[in-house]
Amino acid sequence: MPDLPIIRLMPKAEARAIRHGFPWVFANELVTDRRTRALAPGTFARLEDAERRPMGVATVNPNSKIIARMLDRNPDAVIDVHWLTDRLRHAAAHRDRLFDAPFYRLIHAEADGLPGVVIDRFGDAAVIQPNAAWAETHFDMLAEALRAVTGVSTIVKNGSGRARVLEGLPEETALHLGTLDGPVPVPMNGATYMADLLGGQKTGLFFDQRPNHAFAAALAKGARVLDVFSHVGGFSLAALAAGADAALAVDSSAPALALAEQGAEASGSAARFTTRQGDAFAVMEALANEGAQFDLVVCDPPAFAPNKDALTAGLRAYERVAKLAAPLVAPGGYLGLCSCSHAADLTSFRNASARGIGRAGRRGQLIHTGFAGPDHPQLPQLAESGYLKAVFFRLEA
Repeated sequence: MPDLPIIRLMPKAEARAIRHGFPWVFANELVTDRRTRALAPGTFARLEDAERRPMGVATVNPNSKIIARMLDRNPDAVIDVHWLTDRLRHAAAHRDRLFDAPFYRLIHAEADGLPGVVIDRFGDAAVIQPNAAWAETHFDMLAEALRAVTGVSTIVKNGSGRARVLEGLPEETALHLGTLDGPVPVPMNGATYMADLLGGQKTGLFFDQRPNHAFAAALAKGARVLDVFSHVGGFSLAALAAGADAALAVDSSAPALALAEQGAEASGSAARFTTRQGDAFAVMEALANEGAQFDLVVCDPPAFAPNKDALTAGLRAYERVAKLAAPLVAPGGYLGLCSCSHAADLTSFRNASARGIGRAGRRGQLIHTGFAGPDHPQLPQLAESGYLKAVFFRLEA
């Protein structure tokens, strides 16, 4: 790629960490002279260390605290549709070994070598989240490469979420290619889920919870199941497919519960499935007052601690979830608690969950800890990529 602008690390920056795989350069680590500040967000540039030794090609956004993201360790790399195609093919080969149908996370941002980019595949359709400036600027090229590799006929651009705000990007969700006639059916763990690719949360479905759905389902045969913060029925539909006697899904979103009901119908389990719309905390309190008991309760709330500033309040919220959920578990039953908070590490989340169970007057064994599936790879150098945690307890008789 000829004539790329040069950006340079400050002497205090940890060049070795970047050479060893850390993908980000923060604004206080880069020489931000007038030329660097004038670069348009999404510009490709050659990164050099403080001694002017080349380190690779990065993308620059002077408006972001993450001012540069590494794209290629080769300083002569050409970032074009062919380069993107190679990255996508490499990612697709991994997923094709894991799954027998093309329903999965195809690109998980930095861990798949496309920083700030998330792509979920739904058969012949795909959703791209361009959460970094370079992906927004080069979205058409990214979509072209995606179509070349996968052959998808429908591509949705989902430009929403906190990450785009931090990059200074506007919110925009639109159909980029093809048509959508309604929710897309997604086979997973023996159930059929309905994903709203244009109007649903995130990309329409949470593929990351697939292995945790499967673990919960293994506990569910013959069980009464409560799925709190259920979205489109993630845990409850998997449990019903595994032979649960009945499942109740709770969520504040009427559209999400309507999709869950459609999924239960498509899965052949509608007769054993009910929903309850409302604030999850209030519904759990009401169920306790009604004397309701379940053999398996799973709570999968939104990120209560999306950043360090929210950590203390977020851990209190997770503790409260556990405190309200524990009384709803029948003696000898199971309680699953999940966190998708970047800022809450596993130990902190597990401790908050245990405190909540204890405050409810219950005791239990920790029997399983789960994470996102292998279509959500992690960079060892980037703790943020290990965001999802699920802890399962068996409560005393």
